[in-house]
Amino acid sequence: MVYAFMADGCEEVEALAVIDLLRRAGEEVELVSIHNKDMTQGSHGIGIKNDVMLKDIFVDAADTLFLPGGGVGTKNLKACEELSKLLVSHNAKGGRIAAICAAPSALGILGILEGKNATCYPGFEDQLKGAKFKAVPVVTDGNITTSRGMGTSILLGLELVKLLKDEETSKKLAEAIMMP
Repeated sequence: MVYAFMADGCEEVEALAVIDLLRRAGEEVELVSIHNKDMTQGSHGIGIKNDVMLKDIFVDAADTLFLPGGGVGTKNLKACEELSKLLVSHNAKGGRIAAICAAPSALGILGILEGKNATCYPGFEDQLKGAKFKAVPVVTDGNITTSRGMGTSILLGLELVKLLKDEETSKKLAEAIMMP
C-alpha cells in the first residue's frame, strides 16, 4: 500500500505520474486528502479526486508514504501536524518515504533527511537539514527516495516500482510507456 498525500497547490503531474506508474505495476495506491475533503485543487487548477481522508488512514498498513511537490502544496504539507507525526513515526520504523520537487524540504525540517543523500527542486537545498545534496534526478538512500521536479516524475515512479516490486518490472514498465 502506498499513501500519496494530496495537498491543495500540489503539482498535478508530479502526483499523478508517480501514482499512475505505481498502479500500472500493481501497487495499491490511495490518494489521501490532508485537508479531509473529496477534491484536491492542484497548482494549475486541475481538481484531483481523493480516495480517503487523512483522519481515516492506518499508516502502519502502508509500505510507502509519498509527498508530491509544488510550492503551495509543500507549504500545506509542512503545515499539517498530523502528517508530520505520521512521517516521523513511519521513518522511525524504517518505512519507505518518497518526496519530489519542494516536498523533500518537508522531510528536512522534520530531521528525516539527517545523514542521507537527497535531492530537491533548485532553491530548496538549504531546507534539506542534515542531508548531503545531490544534483541528480532521483536519489534513494536507505528508506528515503527524493526527486527534483515535474520532469523527473516518471523516473521517480520507475524507481519506486523497482524498490517496491523489482528491477525487471520497472524495466518492462519503462519499455511499455516508451521511456527513452
